[in-house]
Amino acid sequence: MSQQVHDATVFERRLRPIYDSLEVGNNRKALQETEKLLKKHPNMWCARALKALALLRLGRYEESQIVLKTVSNEKPVDDPTLQVLSFCYKELEQLDKIVYLYNNAVKQSPGNEELLAHLFISHVRLEDFKSQQSVALQLYKAQPKTAYYFWAVMSVVLQGIRGPESKFPEKTKIYLALAQRMVEKMINENKLESEQEVFLYLHILKLQKKYKDALEFLSGELCEKLYPGAPVYMKIDLLKELKMWQETNTLLKDLLKDDRDRWDYYQDYLISCFQLLKDAPENTPTEKTNDETPISELSTLDECHDFLCQMIESGERKVRGPYLARLELHKRMRAQNLDAEALLGDFSVLINEYFRLFGDKPCCTHDIALFLPSISMEGRQQLASKLLLESGISSTTLPQDKEQMQKHICALQISRICGSHLDLQTEHLLAFYTALKLHYEHGLSSFGKNLLHTDMGPSDPYALLAANVMYDVSLREQRSDRIFEALCLLQYVLRNSTSNFHVKLLSLKIYHMFGCMLGAQEMYDYLDIKQIQLDSMSYIHCNLLPLCGRFSMARTVFDATLKFFTNSYKERLEYITLTYRFCTFSKLEEFMNFKERLTNSIHYVSTSIEAQLCDLVMLYGNVRQNLAAYTAMSIEPAEDRISWNELSDNRDLGALIRWDPVHLVNVDEERKESFDQEVEVLQIRQLQLRLVASFVDIFHQKPNLDIANVTEDKQNIDKNINSKKTNQKTVNANSNSNSNDMESARETDTIELLRDSWSGLFQRLRLMNYKPLSNRFLVNLLPTRLHLLLEVPYEEFFSSLAQLVLDLYSGASNLPIQCKVVSDNASKIVQLCVQVISESDSAADGLWRRREWQNKVAACLEILSLYAFVLSVIYEKLQQPAKTKPRKKAGQESNSDLNIVNEKERSQLVIELMRHLRKQFQSCETAITNWKTPTLARELNSFMADMSLKPEVEATLIGDVASIFKESHELMIAELRNLIKDKMRMLSK
Repeated sequence: MSQQVHDATVFERRLRPIYDSLEVGNNRKALQETEKLLKKHPNMWCARALKALALLRLGRYEESQIVLKTVSNEKPVDDPTLQVLSFCYKELEQLDKIVYLYNNAVKQSPGNEELLAHLFISHVRLEDFKSQQSVALQLYKAQPKTAYYFWAVMSVVLQGIRGPESKFPEKTKIYLALAQRMVEKMINENKLESEQEVFLYLHILKLQKKYKDALEFLSGELCEKLYPGAPVYMKIDLLKELKMWQETNTLLKDLLKDDRDRWDYYQDYLISCFQLLKDAPENTPTEKTNDETPISELSTLDECHDFLCQMIESGERKVRGPYLARLELHKRMRAQNLDAEALLGDFSVLINEYFRLFGDKPCCTHDIALFLPSISMEGRQQLASKLLLESGISSTTLPQDKEQMQKHICALQISRICGSHLDLQTEHLLAFYTALKLHYEHGLSSFGKNLLHTDMGPSDPYALLAANVMYDVSLREQRSDRIFEALCLLQYVLRNSTSNFHVKLLSLKIYHMFGCMLGAQEMYDYLDIKQIQLDSMSYIHCNLLPLCGRFSMARTVFDATLKFFTNSYKERLEYITLTYRFCTFSKLEEFMNFKERLTNSIHYVSTSIEAQLCDLVMLYGNVRQNLAAYTAMSIEPAEDRISWNELSDNRDLGALIRWDPVHLVNVDEERKESFDQEVEVLQIRQLQLRLVASFVDIFHQKPNLDIANVTEDKQNIDKNINSKKTNQKTVNANSNSNSNDMESARETDTIELLRDSWSGLFQRLRLMNYKPLSNRFLVNLLPTRLHLLLEVPYEEFFSSLAQLVLDLYSGASNLPIQCKVVSDNASKIVQLCVQVISESDSAADGLWRRREWQNKVAACLEILSLYAFVLSVIYEKLQQPAKTKPRKKAGQESNSDLNIVNEKERSQLVIELMRHLRKQFQSCETAITNWKTPTLARELNSFMADMSLKPEVEATLIGDVASIFKESHELMIAELRNLIKDKMRMLSK
């Protein structure tokens, strides 16, 4: 190893053009600059590291890895080189190599503070808490800074609560006790310096459930000095854990006097009141508090009521908090069979008063909805009627101002939540829908002028409610025309209120319901979902794209989603490292939880699988190109990479606003049911992907090459050339033969195991007898693909295909019979496809079941496309000269070789399979080409008459929506036909 030493100024000046080129993305120029510099200084570490980075960004991964390994093996110690190498390994997601780099550097310079700090951070990225602790103590020994010491303390804490030994409570107890002693040592030496160090000590005490010690420390002088801004909730939580309800009650009353609108304070205050009431009989009447007032008097609910009344009357400005607290008090008293009416009065009167005061605020509906479950069904109906009367709007009157209109909207929403619409006749619902449209138009013309671009129209909720009503009618009639009309209304609203994301989400949902991918994609683009929303909200669109018939469009959306997860992973790691650098321990666990939830997000995992399946379906090149694309996917059939028990459901199910009857809606149950089914779908799709990959791998074994070891391999090759060639050839031949036999055995076993898992999974799913998700209301989640995957013959086809692949590989004597089985299954799938298209064409209402029909056709073509890819790979392999004999199964006698089908016969059988599949694709293409545009349940003129919108709007609006459906169908047909043509070219032999 040799490294020239340069003057720092000269060194930086020569490297500056390379850094500048990399920064602006001109990687080719950066590579040219490094080549010029290395001609003069071939041993300059940093220049070679920058060359590796430029090669990496140009996509020349193998060359980059060779340079990286060479420089890394020379064990550089200068910071610029180490930083560039670290950057390369971050981009390659080889974070363990960064640890190796800095370990070597620290060995050469043991007391270097900067190198040790980098080594510590490299362990942080790998979550190696034990190594973190060791390096942090080294740092503290080299440079006795308090921050480094607390790095070690935090590392000990993480070993106890997140490390490998955290599963054992006794180990956790030991680690936390150690962390406590470490901090107390600093307290005794008077070395605590910051509020975050105080926070960490309090956190350690709380983890050990030493709440009394934590409360004493929180109230002590040291904490007040170093952590004067400690959140008050730290004290409230400790008081609640210690069941010090009197102190909690007193503290919360003082806090509420300063901030009368804190709903969270009111909730804890009411908890403390009921706990004091519960404990009152155990106390003696003479027991006193600090203000010499008997506890029995303090703990009465009368005083609680008096306090709330005081909060209501004390302020000049009316705030919602105390009124909501009074309603909550009434609800809790009734839940405990206490006489709430005697103390507070009639509950409906209190709600009516709240509505009178705050009904003009959009949040009023949600506020009142919190208390509806505690009211009887009859009481809800009566309450809904009272609120409608209170709004002052009847069937013959219109709102006079914006506030009155908002009260009317609130009353209508609560009426629906109470279930008032359930028993209405269809004629009444249609009349109600018409009234809602008129109210929307009136509100738009009267109060919706001169709004900012970002404002939502004040009367938009009328239209949203109208769409829900029309869905109810459509569901009763099992026809699409009503909800299609509602979709047109929503598009009209969107023209007037371009920022109303509620309208966009509902339109997106309806487009998906009708299988209109073009309209759904337009709405999704219009929503402009970004960043974390791609995990929490994009399920509304992404979950419905697989098997939608538009594979290329789906792949584009998957790419955008996966790009967020890939890029944000590195950012999430850096967030965690920054918490150490700035000693913000209060955020550390939050960031770690956030990272874990995103890494294990079911949306991320399922999108990754669907994207790979989509790629395999859309392969269109020659066999070599297709195999190169497949190899780049790095699918490992024998390895299940999904942590099934850690999958997290990060969906925001509240994104779609709903006012459905509270007694018929259970969001938690709906979430669990849909999540369970999505996990099952993921299991099917993941096994399907691994099965197809195993079919390919057994005939096209991927090179088992570790790119990082390219240099060593090259050196070994050179040695082999210089050694005794004859003997070496013999050894290599035997070694390769044994290696190939072992690899073949593994591949065969993998297919058999996956086939058994595949059949077992479908058997279990049928026994589980999952029910489709309820479609009772418009905002309910659309059904998952689980039942589609069970209905279309996925199980039968891939099971028989697995056996065919095994028989083709081994040359089994029953191979012709298995070829016939697979051909018949392919024919059945084509028959299903043709039958579904025929059913769609003959339907009077072409939209109501449109999504179901499209999914079935797309599923059929997906199966056939994957089958075509597998056949093309097998055919290509069988055309090559045989290098090894097929592996014999255990117990097979040598004379059984006579029954093995030879490669020529196997090749001929594959050709026949390809020809048969090509004919089946021709039948599919004919059916798809003749697939008619979906018919509407009514003529467009009828829709125009019913819409009753502005004349200048009606024609273009309804025509535009209808044209979106037509164009979407045409685009789908064109894409499916192109897909079939690609597969037919693939099969033309």
